[in-house]
Amino acid sequence: MNDAAPAPTPAPAPRKRARVRAPELIGKGGWLNTGGKDLSLADLRGRITILDFWTFCCINCLHVLDELRELEEKHRDTLVIIGVHSPKFVHEADHAAVVDAVERYEVHHPVLDDPELATWKQYAVRAWPTLVVIDPEGYVVAQHAGEGHAHAIAKLVEELEAEHGAKGTLRRGDGPYVAPEPVASDLRFPGKALLLPSGNLLVSDSTRHQLVELAADGESVVRRIGSGERGFAGDSFSEPQGLALLPDGRVVVADTVNHALRVLDLETGAVETVAGTGRQWWQGSPTSGPALEVDLSSPWDVAWWQGKVWIAMAGVHQLWTWDPAQGTVEVAAGTTNEGLHDGPAAEAWFAQPSGLAAAGDRLWIADSETSALRYVHPTDTGYAVTSAVGTGLFDFGHRDGDAAQALLQHPLGVTALPDGSVAVCDTYNHALRRYDPATGQVSTLATDLREPSDAVLVGEDIVVVESARHRLTRLRLPEEAVRVDAVAHRTQRAATEVAPGTLRLDVVFRAPSGQKLDTRYGPSTRLLVSSTPSELLAGGEGAGSDLFRELALNPDVTEGVLHVSAMAASCDDDPANEYPACHVHQQDWGVPVRVTADGASRLPLVLAGMDDEG
Repeated sequence: MNDAAPAPTPAPAPRKRARVRAPELIGKGGWLNTGGKDLSLADLRGRITILDFWTFCCINCLHVLDELRELEEKHRDTLVIIGVHSPKFVHEADHAAVVDAVERYEVHHPVLDDPELATWKQYAVRAWPTLVVIDPEGYVVAQHAGEGHAHAIAKLVEELEAEHGAKGTLRRGDGPYVAPEPVASDLRFPGKALLLPSGNLLVSDSTRHQLVELAADGESVVRRIGSGERGFAGDSFSEPQGLALLPDGRVVVADTVNHALRVLDLETGAVETVAGTGRQWWQGSPTSGPALEVDLSSPWDVAWWQGKVWIAMAGVHQLWTWDPAQGTVEVAAGTTNEGLHDGPAAEAWFAQPSGLAAAGDRLWIADSETSALRYVHPTDTGYAVTSAVGTGLFDFGHRDGDAAQALLQHPLGVTALPDGSVAVCDTYNHALRRYDPATGQVSTLATDLREPSDAVLVGEDIVVVESARHRLTRLRLPEEAVRVDAVAHRTQRAATEVAPGTLRLDVVFRAPSGQKLDTRYGPSTRLLVSSTPSELLAGGEGAGSDLFRELALNPDVTEGVLHVSAMAASCDDDPANEYPACHVHQQDWGVPVRVTADGASRLPLVLAGMDDEG
């Protein structure tokens, strides 16, 4: 018998991280928010750096900007966030538009304008948004795609601070951010407008977190509503957008970044929250119930139709409704899958619906990411969704004529016209377009409108919100359309070459340090795969709980898009904690693929961590 005391259990070794040398930061558009200085990785040595690959059309990217604000402030002396602007649409490659977006969304860190996706390709990024963490010695130590990673990155930043502080490789001090000079104007990137019964106009002054009432001339300020600072208490807003008049004369407001609906009493100026909790909706959260107990996700526009307020829920690619009489909300259309798919409302796919207009038995929708004009209409069994203009996520442009071949570019607003047609704020084409259901034709009403985001009828005129010119512009509805040379585009992302036959899809997920997959109530992961065209996949489509899939490619189809949606839930790994904190990580990918003989037989998509096989 050995009476010696047992050796103490050694402390677990710190998890060893894979380290890959970070490629240099290059972008033809240059740098913003640096006071005119170009940055290199050498300038960032000694700091923890997060590269945020984003594009300003992308609602998920805007969510991530908000997720990072607290982290950015807390670690300002050790952490540098670099926004790498990587455009999807042609308009987003315009440097002036990037400058506007950086101000519009209050981006308070340096931004590299990369219109040719050079840095995107160097880092093998496949999705917006993607976050890449670089340690103080210039090595990539983590990559995260999608939303919900702020807690994991915060933990990693703390570990890197401790590790490199001990090694002497951490450098503290002021970062390279230089704030631009503020600009004075009555409106700053206004979003939506509403004609009031008084004849005045109410405008959501989104960047200033206020509502502004203008006189009938559309210029003279009558009053401002809201504190002007981001907030959710009292009359404060956070990037408000859509406005709609209720039957009782009050105004419902889509308080977008607060993930809520607010109601404004025009007589008293009082603001009341009527739907949403202030928290963002995540997969698995309730999709119906008492309005003040259900989370929402970036409501972008609202419209009164069929006895309810319909909500363009841009953050989850759905339409919801709020019933003021019952005090409830519920999903009305959409599955949360991002894309263009028509049919029964519960089966339809949207992509960032951003504009609504009620007209009789149709609710028109500006579905921005598919560059589409669509509508909801009643059927014998409920509601259905139909597309009038637009073909999907990757085709866009400025082309008039028959609706089947007409093209828009990221429209944000739609307005019903008296003759039964609709005007579309074709935002990234800087144009006002018209679709006539009677003839099936698309035409252009006006051009040279800088990022029009909404329009309202005032008598025989149409008043357009020129968001990037910070004003309302009054136009007489023209008798004849403007002639515009047709332009068609596809998104710039190069197709991934894959081998014919079987393709192994791997969604890479590594639970953050100190966490594990939450399996208390069954599988904690979900994977949904489909394709456009649907014939691209001969097998492997559908839902499952494993984050890998063997996909069978149809030998008769040589190119298309794989749609992949992944979710993973992780919780604190502490057996003593009865109620561990849990987090949801999720991302949707649209991956253009081309089948070639020497293509890859494995497609890795990083949700969180590093691809060890890459």
